[in-house]
Amino acid sequence: MQHKGVIDVELTGSFTLSEDVVAREVGEETMLLDLASGTYFGLNPVGGRFWQLLEEGRSAAEARDCLLDEFEVEADILDADLSSLLDELSAKGLVAAA
Repeated sequence: MQHKGVIDVELTGSFTLSEDVVAREVGEETMLLDLASGTYFGLNPVGGRFWQLLEEGRSAAEARDCLLDEFEVEADILDADLSSLLDELSAKGLVAAA
């Protein structure tokens, strides 16, 4: 199912995940451990699912479409949240633009 809506520029790119990051589900959260810095990051269910989809090799845009199918969320809100998440993950060195 194709969803209409504006995808932010960041979501149209490809990303690589840092090899120094280990992800584990803990209750409702996905915990990311950056082995390089020893820092933990917690992701809510949507963010955790996004990370999982990126780990599976999906592009950010493909992952976004999956999330729209799986969660009850408006496309523009999801786009803004995912762009913000990617900015934060990128700033912390957990993902990089490919």
